[in-house]
This record gives sequence, C-alpha cells and structure tokens, in this order.
Amino acid sequence: MIEVTETAIVNVKEYLNQGKIESPIRIFIMQGGCSGPGLGLAIDDAREDDLTFEQDGVNFLVEKALAESCGAIKVDYLESSSGCGCSGGGFKITSEKPLPGAGEGCGGSCSSGACC
Repeated sequence: MIEVTETAIVNVKEYLNQGKIESPIRIFIMQGGCSGPGLGLAIDDAREDDLTFEQDGVNFLVEKALAESCGAIKVDYLESSSGCGCSGGGFKITSEKPLPGAGEGCGGSCSSGACC
C-alpha cells in the first residue's frame, strides 16, 4: 500500500507540470547516505514487476519485491523547518518496515526513509 499526502501530491504535480513531464514516479531504494539506504523518488517507466498506484492523476510505481519487504509506504513533503536537514523542504518517504541497514550512522534521524 502506498499513501501520498496531499502536500506531497501538490508538490509532485507542480514539479511534473513545470517540466512538462508525463512519466510515472518510481519509489526506489537509494544506496548510501549517512543513515544507510533510504527510499527515494525518480521519474521512470513502468516495468513488468511493478505495482502501480494512481492518485490525483499521478502514477506511482514500486517493484513488487520492494513493496513486500517494506510494507506500507508513505510519501510526504516537509517544509524546511522539518528538522531533517532539507534546505527549502523536500520529500520524505518512509516505510512500515525499516530497510536493511537504515538508521545507522549520523544519528539516523529519518530511520526508514529519505528526507529530501
């Protein structure tokens, strides 16, 4: 299951409209960072092993295996005052189950997701 907050969908749509982009948005594992792997967003095309989710005209993709290992995924948008180190705000993608190796180093302030 994927939940996209109203604030996140507004910011995703704004980004897509500014760039005149019609591609889906993929939720994927980002490698690296001081807190270990996290979830991120990228513009991508659908693949055979993807689950798709549509909200307010925006299509989101996630690999079936990732969705199974993460459980529920939430996409949110935080303003710069979020305390997550984002200057000017950014997306925060969290999962119900922590990613392997997430939250290690640098205090792990965003244990199972990306802050920007």
